[in-house]
Amino acid sequence: MEARAEIHRSLRTDSEREARARLPAAEAAVLAELDARLTMGQSQRPGDVFSAAVSLAATRGVAYRQADDLASGPLEEILARLDTLKPSDTPQMARALLGGVEAPQLMLSGLVEEVERICDYDNRYKSETQMRLWRNPRTRAVANLMAALGGDRPVLALEAGDARRHKAWWQKRIEREGQKAETAKKDFSNISSMLTHYYESLDMAEPPRPYLGVTIRDRHAVKSRKPEIPVNWIMEKWFAPGAFDDLNDEARDILLISIETGCRQAEIHDLPSDAIVLDAVIPHLRIAFEDGEEKREVKNTSSVRLVPLVGVALAAARRHPNGFPRYRYKRSYSALINGYLRGLDLMPSPKHTAGGTRHTWESRLKAAGIASDDRGEMMGHSVASARNRELYGDEMPLERKLELARAVALETPPHLA
Repeated sequence: MEARAEIHRSLRTDSEREARARLPAAEAAVLAELDARLTMGQSQRPGDVFSAAVSLAATRGVAYRQADDLASGPLEEILARLDTLKPSDTPQMARALLGGVEAPQLMLSGLVEEVERICDYDNRYKSETQMRLWRNPRTRAVANLMAALGGDRPVLALEAGDARRHKAWWQKRIEREGQKAETAKKDFSNISSMLTHYYESLDMAEPPRPYLGVTIRDRHAVKSRKPEIPVNWIMEKWFAPGAFDDLNDEARDILLISIETGCRQAEIHDLPSDAIVLDAVIPHLRIAFEDGEEKREVKNTSSVRLVPLVGVALAAARRHPNGFPRYRYKRSYSALINGYLRGLDLMPSPKHTAGGTRHTWESRLKAAGIASDDRGEMMGHSVASARNRELYGDEMPLERKLELARAVALETPPHLA
């Protein structure tokens, strides 16, 4: 609790105009200091107390250093820190300046849970299924790192040598088990990302970067591409009467929507109940970050878009105006549809998947002479990234999207209308 009724700070100027300009920053600094002191005095979370100590030290223009680290350094630094203390300072400020707060001993085994707490805001749109898919690869990455290191250890004790041991562990697995280098790189990326979030939560001035430059390149690996489903295959095999007689109607119609929209499978089967808009002048799908009971996160901001419905996609959407509850927020659709199509010899080859309809749709747009930027916007790609520069101007209106979709639409068979 702050005992003083008033807190005074010099703005170090004799100009009223300059003083008024400096006042907001000074007020913000005082409030930040009070918040940090309150956290140090009341919080039960070691990470929060340590972060507050780092913030308090920063208000006096110094980086937080633990007492043993200061003791092993030059005496002049300790004396300089003592000089910054004021008679009105609290014990929390003294602890922050002189390193009296121990760094939290979060263990690797608790890293995923802690980072999930830290990233609560970033993940606020994720559904329960999406959170599980966020959590699982990170949990697996930590388990692999602990296996490489021979056990658990404090997160703040990790060094570059530990990251290299993680890399060596993966190299052996790739050699012995035929694992892919891409899988290892996902491990490194997930661990590095979690460490960054954790270090940032502690307000560390110079956080370590143990995974800097750690990667695996396999010069023998051939980069694979998902093959397209040929248009004539769709027309002759999938649009044939009876092809989907043994498939449930939701799975069938998710597939049909993907054929004429180029949407990702999850963008379709995770649609909230009000995201299929059929009563508009142009019937469409609303792909967006969704909050509330049917919250969901889409891949990225470029994926947010309105998608016009034409042909078999429009017919399928009309049969399911409230979406696809059987598959919403689940991950069973892909295995089911691929298994069905393969079981009835409705796939062009074992390498093909139902997800190839997205690639087919872009090729249809390209064959129709539609510009790359327009194709990207239709499909939810980042046009700015493709151009490698900022994107200006208005987004493509739904009317224009409808023109382009109609230009490549396939004829709707009567039995699927």
